Amino acid sequence: MNKLIFVILLAVLLPFAAAAQSKDRHGQGYFFVGPTTTSEGGAFLHIGGGGEGLVYKGLGVGGEIGYVGAVQELSEGGGILSPHVSYNFRSASKSRKFVPFVIGGYSLVFSSGGAGSALHFGGGMNWWFKDRVGLRLEFRDHVPPAAPSFHIVGVRIGLSFR
Repeated sequence: MNKLIFVILLAVLLPFAAAAQSKDRHGQGYFFVGPTTTSEGGAFLHIGGGGEGLVYKGLGVGGEIGYVGAVQELSEGGGILSPHVSYNFRSASKSRKFVPFVIGGYSLVFSSGGAGSALHFGGGMNWWFKDRVGLRLEFRDHVPPAAPSFHIVGVRIGLSFR
């Protein structure tokens, strides 16, 4: 269990360490909450946080950890650890206040009942209404390779910081 906690912390904190090497704000962190559902139905809530460091132009590497549970039985949910790559379209806006992005990667979904793998993809945008604080809007879909017709789909809203 201690190894799992170490890996989770490393995946989430490593992008911040990479971003700290420059004063040009090549990294960001975020917290989010959002309604989530599955292809089989049901109302779920997904909360979490993460970060990423930009490694080349708009290309980013990062990770996040979150918790998802059914709205009626929130205490019986599970965790989702998601390392990812992203592309931030920083040149799409001359003011750089609105920065759209696409994201994809691997997800480890775990609970007391076991663990499973999924691939995730999505996109969204950051609206930097202050120099270091922004609003994050995102769509995310998790798809287990073993059951490609099953989807965990969510719309997330959160705060970004840099």
